[in-house]
Amino acid sequence: MSHDGLGPRAVMRSVTFLTATVLAVPLLAACGSDDEAGKPLAAQDIATAGRARVADGGTLHWAVDDVPETFNSFQADADAATNRVAQAVLPAMYRLDAAGRPRRDADYLESAKVVDTEPKQVVLYRLDQQAVWSDGREIGAADFAAQWRALSGKDSAYWTARNAGYDRIEKVERGRNDLEVRVTFARPYADWRSLFSPLYPKDVMGTPDAFNDGARRKLKVTAGPFALQKVDRKAKTVTLARNPRWWGRPAKLSEIVLTAVPREDRASALAAGKLDLAEVDPADARRIETAAKGSAGADASAPGAAEGTGAAKKSGKSERSGKADPSEKSGKADDEQQPDDEQQSDEKKTDGDKSDGDKSDGEKKSDDGDSDEESSDGKASRAAAAKDASRDLEVRRSLEPAYTQLALNGSEGPLADERVRRAVARALDRKELAKLVLRPLGLPAEPVGSHLALSGQAAYADNSGALGGQDTAEARALLGDAGWVPGGRVDEEKTEKAAGGEGEKSDRGAKSSSSPKAGKKDDSEGDDEGTYIVGEDDKGRRASAGDGKEQRSGHDGRHLAQDGRPWVGRELSQGGMAGAYAPKGTAAPKGTAAPKGTVAPAGSASGVLAKDGKALNLRFVLPSGEGSETLRAVAERISSMLVKVGIRTQITKVSEASYFKDHIASGQYDLALYSWPASAFPATDARPIYAKPVPAADGSLTVEQNYTRVGTDQVDQLFDRAVATLDEDEARDLLRKADSRIWAAAGSIPLYQRPQLVAARKDLVNAGAFGFGTPVYEDMGFLKKGAVRDAASPSQK
Repeated sequence: MSHDGLGPRAVMRSVTFLTATVLAVPLLAACGSDDEAGKPLAAQDIATAGRARVADGGTLHWAVDDVPETFNSFQADADAATNRVAQAVLPAMYRLDAAGRPRRDADYLESAKVVDTEPKQVVLYRLDQQAVWSDGREIGAADFAAQWRALSGKDSAYWTARNAGYDRIEKVERGRNDLEVRVTFARPYADWRSLFSPLYPKDVMGTPDAFNDGARRKLKVTAGPFALQKVDRKAKTVTLARNPRWWGRPAKLSEIVLTAVPREDRASALAAGKLDLAEVDPADARRIETAAKGSAGADASAPGAAEGTGAAKKSGKSERSGKADPSEKSGKADDEQQPDDEQQSDEKKTDGDKSDGDKSDGEKKSDDGDSDEESSDGKASRAAAAKDASRDLEVRRSLEPAYTQLALNGSEGPLADERVRRAVARALDRKELAKLVLRPLGLPAEPVGSHLALSGQAAYADNSGALGGQDTAEARALLGDAGWVPGGRVDEEKTEKAAGGEGEKSDRGAKSSSSPKAGKKDDSEGDDEGTYIVGEDDKGRRASAGDGKEQRSGHDGRHLAQDGRPWVGRELSQGGMAGAYAPKGTAAPKGTAAPKGTVAPAGSASGVLAKDGKALNLRFVLPSGEGSETLRAVAERISSMLVKVGIRTQITKVSEASYFKDHIASGQYDLALYSWPASAFPATDARPIYAKPVPAADGSLTVEQNYTRVGTDQVDQLFDRAVATLDEDEARDLLRKADSRIWAAAGSIPLYQRPQLVAARKDLVNAGAFGFGTPVYEDMGFLKKGAVRDAASPSQK
């Protein structure tokens, strides 16, 4: 998430072997068939069961990070919870299948096809004749036209986050009858299936005021299996109820209650029966599985072991004792400040240390009259209850539709030289890094071979051969070609900490990755595997997007074309947001000097590599605080790989609030780790990520979302051709060619697909780790008494 897992992909070394020329052989392979796409590395894990075995009724309590600030998916502050609501209550012409490919949603759309290409592209949509809004009005051309006008970018009064695709439409009109919608494009658009998903009623899209404010706090008119019933911001819940006007298969659940629960409190809330479904971190997943198996010591390590009564048994309907807010802090001890191996050794101690304020009513009653020491009977009773509750839970696992990458800032310093970037890439054993993250979680540990798609998606092909696999000798030779030689003169230079950073001097030559000192920083374990998603759902980072100069319309990158859905790191598993973006026209700040060289460690290249009096030392910027443990482990392993070829790194930890805005987006780093989504429509969504930076009038760079500042005209042209062709095979081959060139430029190195861990009640079916697929909300529910789900899912193996 050195070995030879990448296979023999040697690339001839040459000083002149640069981006434009390296691709002759790999590009031939990039023009292959759809077979190269393969299959998803991990299947969905959603405990499937036929609808006949699912009980009618019941309430699903599902954790989210926050109550949405807006229910309009096309606004800049939309988040993953916005997307979850939209998927359940609004039409979508296309949804994603388990392989991450768009499929027509037959509940809304009888057919959709390109009926003309000359003189202009025309798409004809034929709607299901039963499709109506919750107010009884038919879904029709007026809704399509209103959404096009709002998102076209022609009227700045609409506060839209993006207009990709809609800006290529010339007109939207009624067809031969009310069920037909004709969309004529001014310019050909390959990704036309990305449009009108979700589709909002004309009441929301019809005027700027309605668009900007009408759907922020409510959605009066909907058209899905569920409707938005209630938003309780004090209780931090959003309640979805069955839509009585729904014409498709009726929803099995009576209600879905989306509840904002912090990550660190979810295991306790699950064990206490306050949640039925929640994405969890690796440490909590391990504890839940240990308790579920009933292994020795599970009573002490089970999440919420001191939480009281445990989960109530339910049969289709939720029964809960008490109204405690699941977002209450559970009194976690300071295991956040310990590395994984230390934390596990302290789990029994920390999970049992709860103050009275953190205990349930049942616990407090058992403590009456015994403030100093609890009776052994009381402890045993509560531990047994929590153990029983946790045995009703399981962890469902898959891979998120996103990958973690190593970003190399090519705007200045040593990494401005493509040979040095290529040397960094050739030093990495990506297979080993994938194993480090994914193997302990029981997930396929395969490195990602494409920047633009993931295994199973149509555009996927392993194009890493354009750069070459791990090769220490080749990496050293590339550095020598670039003028970095061992034992060279190193001038003294004043060093400074990165802005907002702790300035932890973490040269791999100065200490090993297992150093006790390295393990006692303030980083906690495993929140999203420690990797920061672009535009993670953090209010401060979202606000940062407005800093600096104004973004060019259509390239702020906050939203994917697919499902119109926002990308938020922590909720990517159910759809996520493309990310924060760099302020347009903001030059990379100056004044952060690279650290001077240190003594070479054992196993490294002989002596300090130096050039023009400077040591080869790279700033590796990481976020500090909760959730950075696995990220730091990956960074430490990368640093140890780099030192073997003579490249030093200085790991600098910075605050979460400043990590993206002040470092990644502004270019104040050499190396960094963050993740990108794999869109079903890469010709639209990936272009701004890899677009060649354009100099602005003031001398700064307009980078769109290309935070590595590495791009080429050829890549831009390939994207432009791919998005404009209506030949799907040609578009796929053009995207694979573009990916090969992106690999060769070595601005970013895909590492591994992100893990997705979801804790769920065992009797909850058709829900869990969805992987690529769009959830089918109407099929979710609880098993009938005596019913069993389908053959063993990954979580049962």
